[in-house]
Amino acid sequence: MICQRRGKRGARIDPSGYDAGKKVKGKKRHIVVDTLGLILAAHIQPANVQDRDGALPVLKEVRRLFPFIVQVFADGGYQGAATAAAVRQLGAWHLEIVKRSDTAKGFVVLPKRWIVERTFGWLGRCRRLANDFETLSRMALAFLRLAMIRLMLRRIARHRNS
Repeated sequence: MICQRRGKRGARIDPSGYDAGKKVKGKKRHIVVDTLGLILAAHIQPANVQDRDGALPVLKEVRRLFPFIVQVFADGGYQGAATAAAVRQLGAWHLEIVKRSDTAKGFVVLPKRWIVERTFGWLGRCRRLANDFETLSRMALAFLRLAMIRLMLRRIARHRNS
């Protein structure tokens, strides 16, 4: 049974979870970016949803919008036989998990993984996205898209002026 919470004035509030691994309460953002770091698709879920479970909805959206993609790089949180099988069912693409080397000590930049982290850094510069202010996941997704549109428009304007 799913209970819907109501906030001030009876407005519906989407559930927020608690990620015990990161010790964070709120919502989790799953994004798929291209090689430039621009968002292709995004999905917002409660923080208690595992990464490997949260990948499937966003990958379904990517497959629908961009059927020509052949390779997807993912973080170690998305690994697992069930996730790989589900990704293969979605389409003919290769899922490559970018892992940290066992011999590496300290901070190491992982190839291809830094592209997504850089995008999260760009989004973190927007004050509205720095914290989990939104009660509805669709509003959080809308502000995520607005922040990315703002970033892309600034790049286009800078390129045209030079």
